Amino acid sequence: MENIHTIQRRIKGINSISKISRAMEMIATSKMKNTQQRDIEGRPYAEKFLEVISVLAAVTSKEEIHPLLDRRVVNNIAIVHITPDRGLCGGLVANINREIGRFVRRRRGKVSFICVGRKGLDYVRMTRRNIIAEFTGLGDKPSFVDTLAISRILIEEYEQGIIDGAYLSYTRFISTLHQEPVIQPVLPITLAEIPDTKDFEHEYEPDPHTILGELLSRFIEAEVYHAILESIASEQSARTVAMKNAMENASALTHELTLQYNKARQEAITEELLDITGGVEALND
Repeated sequence: MENIHTIQRRIKGINSISKISRAMEMIATSKMKNTQQRDIEGRPYAEKFLEVISVLAAVTSKEEIHPLLDRRVVNNIAIVHITPDRGLCGGLVANINREIGRFVRRRRGKVSFICVGRKGLDYVRMTRRNIIAEFTGLGDKPSFVDTLAISRILIEEYEQGIIDGAYLSYTRFISTLHQEPVIQPVLPITLAEIPDTKDFEHEYEPDPHTILGELLSRFIEAEVYHAILESIASEQSARTVAMKNAMENASALTHELTLQYNKARQEAITEELLDITGGVEALND
């Protein structure tokens, strides 16, 4: 049986951890609601954006192919690897890093990384992969402008022919209890299928080709930003669940240690009574 004072120290330490977990759960819950709302609101925008681009591409199909739509033999690819800056969010970080590890092992060409988030950056460094750029400290509420540098590096690398394809690696928010690691192709842009009955008779100013060129870059920027929002929503959801589980485990362990403490205390009292009784009997003899 452990010493009574040792058990008391363990109970005190676990209670302190439980209080910290409770505070972190409350913070993550408040952040989770905001990030989930921003993420969900952005999904219809991304879908409509792709539809508009697809219509414009159909109109300009006979003109010169835009570089961001140009498909070529894939030898070198870049992956925008999006992860949290901090841990304590269950298995979220391990799951996305494990997924990207499997993906890279299946590739034969050169793979380079644009790392967004400290946890993914540490993983890529550990695996000794080529890093094009790194971005950390974006926070829980990054603006669209904060993420432009990421997408612009990706676009420049593709337009200059340094890479032949690009992917977004992030964790997609499904629900508070479910987040899914995703590796999504982003370059070259894959257009949506447009029904034959779609009416293309519109007037464009200045012209469809110029508008398409502008929108394609904006589409990549929007895709990168939306992936980061998905990752943040997943992070806060996973952290909320992880802290709640930590609190429940701490409560169960405290209950178990309290039983041990009471048992040890009873044994100590019994031993003291036996010593007193023995001493009395010795005096009487």
